[in-house]
Amino acid sequence: MTYIPEALRRLVAERAGDRCEYCQMHEDDTFFTHEVDHIYAEKHDGPTVEWNLCLACAECNRNKGSDICSLDPETGNVVALFHPRRDRWADHFLRVDTGVIEPLTAHGRVTARLLRMNRLDLVADRARLIALRPYPGEES
Repeated sequence: MTYIPEALRRLVAERAGDRCEYCQMHEDDTFFTHEVDHIYAEKHDGPTVEWNLCLACAECNRNKGSDICSLDPETGNVVALFHPRRDRWADHFLRVDTGVIEPLTAHGRVTARLLRMNRLDLVADRARLIALRPYPGEES
């Protein structure tokens, strides 16, 4: 695991607005601090540079691991995961009032499934947050 300089960590967190770039959960609403994730993992020769880093909550980061693609549950095709530097969240996901993150594309489907975005406990947490205030990502 490569050391990420503090200035680069700050840049990644500020750029993300302290939100997980996969599920949009704000760091203030999680138990664990968000982590800097290599979009293309180091084991795939992904460099530790700004364009290959994103902010991820512990849940999304653990589930993503070093994966860069998965099988689309609808087609069985190999599809790249959502790429926070290249893709716009609202093009691939829709946050529903029930707390579900609805995938809109193949990239969204493989990412939501692999990162387990719609586990019952996470959906319940999002639903409680939605009842209190607008959920992050709505303005995206």
